[in-house]
Parts: sequence; C-alpha cells; structure tokens
Amino acid sequence: MARRRGLTQEDRDLWAAYSRTLTRLMPGKSRLPGPPAPPAPAAPPPEMEAPPPPVKRRSPAAALGVNAAPAGVDKSTWGKFRAQKIRAEARLDLHGHTAARAHREVMQFVEMAHATGLRCVEIITGNGEILARELPHWLNTPSVRPLILGLAHPHARNSGAIRVLLRRRRT
Repeated sequence: MARRRGLTQEDRDLWAAYSRTLTRLMPGKSRLPGPPAPPAPAAPPPEMEAPPPPVKRRSPAAALGVNAAPAGVDKSTWGKFRAQKIRAEARLDLHGHTAARAHREVMQFVEMAHATGLRCVEIITGNGEILARELPHWLNTPSVRPLILGLAHPHARNSGAIRVLLRRRRT
C-alpha cells in the first residue's frame, strides 16, 4: 500500500478555513490561500407566504416536592392521599438494586402504572440514602413528570418509601 505524501486539496481547504478563525501572534506570517467563496444565494421569490403562527407549547410542569401539595390537586384529594385513604394499587421494592438498575425499574414502573390506569403506587427505596435521595429527581425527569400529580411519604417517620399519585389517563 503506497503512502501519500503531503496534504490533499480537501485538507488544505479545511486548514485554510480553520486558519481564518485564528488571530496572528507573529507579524509577517501569511495564511494559506482559502477556497473560493461560495456563490451568493439567489434572491427569494417576490411572493412569499406569511410564516405560520407560532405553536403554543405547554410550559414544563413545575418540579414536584415530596409532601408538598401540588397545583392541580384539590385539598380533599390531597388530604386523602396523604392520610393513605387512597390505597396504593401497586408497589415497587428497590431493596438490593444498584442506582442504575433502580432508575430503569422506576421509569418502567411509573410508565406501566399510568398506562394501566392505576391512580396510586408506592415505591420502596429503603432507608439507604442514595436511592431515597435520587428518587424524587428521577420522578421529576421530563419523561415521567407529566404522568405524576404528587409525591408523599406514607408516614412522617417513614422516609424509605414514597407514594406517587398518578394523573388519570386521557382517552
């Protein structure tokens, strides 16, 4: 296989384009000649349509806090949820999971629970600080945050579990 010596024209053009972005430190040094300038763009046609109106996008949902009453939930429902009068219809136990595996399990669990129409689920992290600390962040990610109404600990002394109030599915 024969080796080529020197730079190809493409390499020279690339180097010339890059060197135009640099400032000189030593006077008197010249730059490589650059490639010819691209042709000027053609004038736009005289009859242009008006641009479409901007699409109104929903602002991202506010971050959820554990035990903080969220907007969109009435006092009665929030009180029932906090007092555990709304039963957890499914539970996910994360004991023994690594953080990466637990994250994947939580995302799948919440999406599956919402898809099947569950209203309240419970996620048990245990009293280990890593999963318990990370779970609220995971539940506020853009992929699952729109599915969740509120978060609460089942009991004031039980910080090793979080109950999740899910939004109702729209059909």
